[in-house]
Amino acid sequence: MNKISKITNTLNPLMNCLKVSLSLLAISLSSLAFAQDNVLTDEEKTQGWQLLFNGSDMSLWRNFKKPDLSDKWQVINGEMRLTAQGGGDILTKKTYENFDLKLEWQISKAGNSGIFIMADELGSQIYSHAIEVQILDNERHSDNKFASHLSGSLYDIIASPVESQKVAGQWNQVRILLVNKSLKVWQNHVLTVDIVIGSKKWHDLVAKSKFKDWQGFASTDVGHIGLQDHSDPVAFKNIKIKQR
Repeated sequence: MNKISKITNTLNPLMNCLKVSLSLLAISLSSLAFAQDNVLTDEEKTQGWQLLFNGSDMSLWRNFKKPDLSDKWQVINGEMRLTAQGGGDILTKKTYENFDLKLEWQISKAGNSGIFIMADELGSQIYSHAIEVQILDNERHSDNKFASHLSGSLYDIIASPVESQKVAGQWNQVRILLVNKSLKVWQNHVLTVDIVIGSKKWHDLVAKSKFKDWQGFASTDVGHIGLQDHSDPVAFKNIKIKQR
């Protein structure tokens, strides 16, 4: 056996051990990241934050105008997922007026979804009166022709900055702050919306949108938080809210 063969035979077991160790480390880090999802820190608990999803069940949610939840909305690996078309739009069982909402979303390729606030059940659809923060694969979905239809936008009203947007498949962080009709939205820590609902600026923007003739649009003071079934797979996690 030559020297090279001896060295190779010595190194192979060491390399195999190193590969195993790295694999175990990756699994441990992945488990640690997963364990940190859908929980409140001690500071958040003190501040009054509450989870709208605990990572194991969707007991705080139901379908629009229904008492229960479609089985096409499932909890998988600590995520709330719409797994197939026909799951239906869903909303929180509770209603909220002034609040700070945080969540993370991930859209499938060529996918479309949305986050609703101020949703009621007086209209035929969840979006009849609700305001929508858009979720979209900006590159592939056909509803990408207008800037105000891209992810992070106040749908068809206010366009989000490009720097707030990520490609499909990545997790996005959204914060929605609504206090006394003052609405601010951040996507991936970039401010995308800053408007007072009912102000002249608001009415001017709505008058230029598809909602200009929608009776009751954004007119309620208290409403549900909603998530959209736009027939495309979408996932949510770390959904938490603080009432103001």
